[in-house]
Amino acid sequence: MKAAHRMIVGTTVCVTLGFTGCGSTGNSSGTSFLYKNLTVAEGSALAGEGHTVLFKGSALALSGTGIRVGEPLREVKLTQTDLSLINITDTKGKGKVRIISVVPSLDTKVCEQQTHYLSEKNKGLDKMVELVTVSIDTPFAQKRFAEEAHITNVTFLSDYRGADFGKTYGLFLKAPHILARTVMVIDSHNTVRYLQITPELAQLPDLDEAFAVAKSLITTS
Repeated sequence: MKAAHRMIVGTTVCVTLGFTGCGSTGNSSGTSFLYKNLTVAEGSALAGEGHTVLFKGSALALSGTGIRVGEPLREVKLTQTDLSLINITDTKGKGKVRIISVVPSLDTKVCEQQTHYLSEKNKGLDKMVELVTVSIDTPFAQKRFAEEAHITNVTFLSDYRGADFGKTYGLFLKAPHILARTVMVIDSHNTVRYLQITPELAQLPDLDEAFAVAKSLITTS
């Protein structure tokens, strides 16, 4: 994908949602990522039809069949950065604990920070669990982001083909065509053990809580 086209794709999402801070992503200079004082969401919205999340106070309807804690991870194919397809149940962390971070678009400041936090603030969990980021960004945009941000310990998966992941898990926001901001912790038996869908799209999920749950699953396994 040409650089100009990548910029157009990212800018379109930013304009659609009214997000700010979309100019540059990652960390191409090699310096430490500058974390901002962003609000961490409290509580969780419910996934699936009939439920909503907010974006700066305006309601956005969720589509698809909602996932719940205690349910098994649902099979659905996503696209890897090399354009090959993989089932979410069969990523390289299968049989281990996994943390799945879902973001609307990597070309926004909240999603950027969420992904850096997952990669850099996991307290060594990346040596024991698989860290996954899912978004509707194209695989080309995800690969560019990872390279510029120097992130090598996160598996990036794209739902750009038809938002099948979003629809399968009840996390698809049809109107802006993005995914709801979410974090899930999956145990070694492919069961969802923690789920937070941020009630306000512009807020971060509580990744520290997700890390604590993941650590507890490792300790008790």
